[in-house]
Amino acid sequence: MRFNISNQSYWKFFRKINFGYLKSIFFISSLSYFCIYFIHNVDQISFDINLEKKGINIILSFLFCVLSIYLNAYAWEYIVQWFGKEFKRNNLVSFYVLTNILKYVPGGIWHFVERFNFIKKLSNPQVALYSTLIEPYFMLSGSFLLASMGVIFSPLYFFLILPLVFLNRKLIYLILKSLGSLKGKVFEVLRLTNSIDQFEKRINIISFFPSKAFFLEIGFVFSKFIGFYICLNTFYANNTLNFIFLLVIFSLSWSLGLIVPAAPGGVGVFEACLLFLVGQNIPQNIILVSLIYFRIISTLADLFLGFPFLIRKLLKRS
Repeated sequence: MRFNISNQSYWKFFRKINFGYLKSIFFISSLSYFCIYFIHNVDQISFDINLEKKGINIILSFLFCVLSIYLNAYAWEYIVQWFGKEFKRNNLVSFYVLTNILKYVPGGIWHFVERFNFIKKLSNPQVALYSTLIEPYFMLSGSFLLASMGVIFSPLYFFLILPLVFLNRKLIYLILKSLGSLKGKVFEVLRLTNSIDQFEKRINIISFFPSKAFFLEIGFVFSKFIGFYICLNTFYANNTLNFIFLLVIFSLSWSLGLIVPAAPGGVGVFEACLLFLVGQNIPQNIILVSLIYFRIISTLADLFLGFPFLIRKLLKRS
């Protein structure tokens, strides 16, 4: 299969943009916005919770966060398969779940590096690189598709389906090339080149559209949302907000946290964006407490599942 992609001038301009600075500025602005919001409402915030009555909600939220990680892991397995690599044993899922904890390590790329090295041993560097590099784009496309349901509020939400349009066999290298320009640090660490010749020789995409992986990524984002929704209803029993509205703003906020990964898991960016988008529809103290509890719960889910991997790594170094 051949990809006829010309080197257009706008791609050269695109590569010259220092996205590192832009992401840092956006992250600092988001974190500042959240902190100001928190300080302004600190006298109205209470983290007390009746575990006898509400403890089941916390457990359910945690379980949905765990489920989201597994759905994400299965999606990655299908992404690898879409690139033409079959595995006899279902070991990709467990490895993905275990290494998810590495996204909290400074640098923000070490979970990618571990997964790259794992696939490289079983296949070739190109399958390892591209299946790892493209996974966040799958998550973004799934999240944007959920957010596009906001078209019932405004026609502008329709444009959120655009990332999905590019997710096919004919245009996938264009996406990978663009991601390569954004994730240059990954290429530096792995000492690889983003070459179309290598892509064509080593990658054998098995279908036009990666439906299984894509729908699992939608399930991943939706499970995250349910975890958040349970947290919100734990502290806001009179929640009368439209479920679709909450799903749309959650998906948008989570997407921005993914695009601007200056901090692990979009910390600060996700919370600030959701605070801004929800406006005055939810009492400020309620949404702040819900966001903080959800962040703690989702982080604990990552740490709980990845703890065995971390212990194994520490024992090897000792």
